[in-house]
Amino acid sequence: MNIYAVKRFWFKIFLGVLTVSGLGLGTFLAANQVEAYQDPPTPPGVYATVIYTEPINVRGGPSTVHYPDIIGRLNPGDIVPALGVTSGREWVQIAYPDAPGGVGWVYAIYVSISGGELLVVETPSTPTPPVTATIDATLVAAFNVQPTASRIPTFTPPPPLTVPHYTDTSPARPRGVPPGYFVISLVFIGALGLLVSFALRK
Repeated sequence: MNIYAVKRFWFKIFLGVLTVSGLGLGTFLAANQVEAYQDPPTPPGVYATVIYTEPINVRGGPSTVHYPDIIGRLNPGDIVPALGVTSGREWVQIAYPDAPGGVGWVYAIYVSISGGELLVVETPSTPTPPVTATIDATLVAAFNVQPTASRIPTFTPPPPLTVPHYTDTSPARPRGVPPGYFVISLVFIGALGLLVSFALRK
């Protein structure tokens, strides 16, 4: 056997090993790809699947008013164990490890229930509202100025009308013939003399 035959022999062996290795690697990658494209495994029991097209909020209780804090989110297609439902079937209780006590609540219209029928669970008590700061009553009283009540005007009757009485204090006139009569008498006598004188001239 010459050197060319030996080289050809080892080349064939190397080519065969390379081919077998490539086929094995391809089979391994193909199996991983098939697993990646398979649907996520379905948990046993009753479960909730997010059917909403956007992430949904997980809350600590079945209310957006009494439980405004969001404790987590679920993405579209996520599957979580469902534990119960409220009496009005508006909220679904789910197992959520990140929540206090490992339990959270999602709005029922955003999920689809599969694997069985959910039981009605007792609604948790409403959390105590946070303490609000109170205003000092003394400070409020200092700024609470009450308007002074105005007095209603009262009618005061005028004093009684006093009619003055005047007393004539002039001295009394002496009794006798008034001076006017004397003047009238003189005028009458003068006129009579004038008439007599006029008659005598004729």
